[in-house]
Amino acid sequence: MIAVVTGASSGIGEATARRIARIPGARLVLVARREERLQALAEECGGATVVAVDLTDDDAPARVRAALEAEHGGRLDLLVNNAGSSWNADFAEGGWENVRRTMALNFDAQLRLTEALLPLLRASAPSSIVNVASTAGRVGRAGGGAYSASKFALAGWTDSLHFEERPHGVHVGLVLPGFVATEGFPQRMLVERRLTGWAVAKPATVAEAILDAGPGGRAERYTPRPYWIAAMLRIAAPRLVRRVMSRSADRLITRD
Repeated sequence: MIAVVTGASSGIGEATARRIARIPGARLVLVARREERLQALAEECGGATVVAVDLTDDDAPARVRAALEAEHGGRLDLLVNNAGSSWNADFAEGGWENVRRTMALNFDAQLRLTEALLPLLRASAPSSIVNVASTAGRVGRAGGGAYSASKFALAGWTDSLHFEERPHGVHVGLVLPGFVATEGFPQRMLVERRLTGWAVAKPATVAEAILDAGPGGRAERYTPRPYWIAAMLRIAAPRLVRRVMSRSADRLITRD
């Protein structure tokens, strides 16, 4: 298996690279901005190709494709579109500029990379694409509109791409994590409470979900799994979900 993992220098991407490296015969192409961290991870994984690049750069997709062609003869079995970030702000404060920069990384960069690598995925079929969205791509919250917009877009595009690429032997899956404890977002307030600790996933758990939604052939995976209930209620009982989310927002405002 030849796999490209974006956002591989930390968190979910790093855990996913480690998990794929355990598959016999797997070879990795690690993509992120921090080259030193990628090199260290490559050594830990028994050797991997490193592409240190900002995925919003104009030449980023071409650089990743060139690495695949040079190191692996253009073969690609699994593309994990995981890179992303969040800059929380109310729309009245962050405005269009905050939405623009969030969409540029969380959505546009994923499409541009997939466009560049899709011919390789088709040629290597059966192959897989896994897009890492978020439960925020099903249920929005105050202050996270830009992030939700990017993940809603990614989820919708994933559904369409699945139908388009199925005849070509390319499976397209979706992973929707909830809260995940990572280096940048330790989620201590949730983890340390008995009632909310279940709601926080570890990066390694998300990595398993990515394999389920890729080579495993699952259409989509929520992690932790109970988060699918919120997505269902958003459709079946939107008024209830808005009431609950509004109360949550009010508590945060009161604390501030």
